[in-house]
Amino acid sequence: MRLLMKFGGTSVGDGDRIRKVVDILEPYHEEGHELGVVVSAMSGVTNQIIEMANEVVTCKEKPGIEPFITQLRERHRKALEVAAPDYLEETGRILEGRLSDLRNMFMGLNNLRELTPRSRDYIISFGERLSAPVIRAALRQRGIPSVVLDGCEAGITTTATHGDGIVIPESEAKIRGRILPLLQDSVPVIMGYMGCTPQGITTTLGRSGSDYSATVVGAAIGADEIWIWTDVDGIMTTDPRLVREARVLPSVSYLEAMELSFFGAKVMHPRSIEPAMRKGIPIRVKNTFNPSHPGTCITKEKRRARRVVKALTHITGVALINVNGAQMIGRPGVARAIFTALADKEVNVMMISQGSSEANISIIVELDHMEIAAEALKPMVQQGIVRDVTANPDVAAVAVVGAGMIGTPGISGRIFTALGLAGVNIMMISQGSSEVNISFVVKESDGPKAVRVLHEELRLSEEQDG
Repeated sequence: MRLLMKFGGTSVGDGDRIRKVVDILEPYHEEGHELGVVVSAMSGVTNQIIEMANEVVTCKEKPGIEPFITQLRERHRKALEVAAPDYLEETGRILEGRLSDLRNMFMGLNNLRELTPRSRDYIISFGERLSAPVIRAALRQRGIPSVVLDGCEAGITTTATHGDGIVIPESEAKIRGRILPLLQDSVPVIMGYMGCTPQGITTTLGRSGSDYSATVVGAAIGADEIWIWTDVDGIMTTDPRLVREARVLPSVSYLEAMELSFFGAKVMHPRSIEPAMRKGIPIRVKNTFNPSHPGTCITKEKRRARRVVKALTHITGVALINVNGAQMIGRPGVARAIFTALADKEVNVMMISQGSSEANISIIVELDHMEIAAEALKPMVQQGIVRDVTANPDVAAVAVVGAGMIGTPGISGRIFTALGLAGVNIMMISQGSSEVNISFVVKESDGPKAVRVLHEELRLSEEQDG
């Protein structure tokens, strides 16, 4: 069996946790399975590097570069002492070389007083450049042959969109050619979150970049499964902080996982799912700290469970934009003008709903984009295309997700009847054509209540058949 396993920042946060990672990998290696590993930076390190980079370009006095380098050195050497004491000297030299490079980058930024997207990508890749050698040493400590590759060496080739690189099709052959030969007699440890342009310039892959690295590599090498190791048992029916009875789902489809992620669930980013989805490779979400738990398997099949609805998500930090006016009725091109104006200002539209009278279009955007969106649409009021544009930041979005849900009679009725009886007012409804999502908007204070009411009404705390 060929497995690609990705370990997130909390999974490799210190020496004891890295030893647990090796505990997980070792039995599979001994059984003769081919293993590839993608790793993140130690928890918190990437954010600390970003903060330090921002400090060195803005600080007028001497920035704290040396104390920061010392802190990174101590954390990684301590992890090395715990997980791979026999390789303290050898791997320690690798860490020193990379810390020296990072120090030089910080000093250069301090002199230039400028942090470009290109230099930012290179600097924040150091989280993985420091963690991967430690994990490789821990594998070798157990007698498991291992090699380390950064994203570029692994063949992950991207667009030149710094901070949000997209892997290009040419990557697949490169990754296959570089990784497959290594699987025969070693465990390659690949630095996640990074790649490079065709010219070899370091890029990073944006939100959930290490997951994206894992599925890109897993798809390229034809993995039988891709396992994402994190700090939760799997994908849950809802946020357990809102509903204590929330439970882990044994399986979801690719589309269901994408919808849950888009609407705020802490699962894989939709872009991270696509490479595996194209190849039909199952993705399993598992807990490093509870490895015996089967986790959640994300697969091609859209299984219609007995109760159809599988999970609920709830997101805040959004705003409702209402565009109103009888002038819109029967007028071609109004919707196009609205969305063009928003796109020109790089406003991300998350949900859309249009009244049947065509006199109202409601849009959900990120809260940070609310004022930009309202300002972008003002000229349409001045030109008489619409009557008014209003913005409401006091909202939350809730999504009800399940395969085949919309085609099942009575589901919408149950949802909105239960909310009405609980006194939750619905401000906007949006149904996706994918048939796996009904989403709606309520007052922000009503969001948690809506989730609790529906979780109970739909009996999601009870075991389901999938």
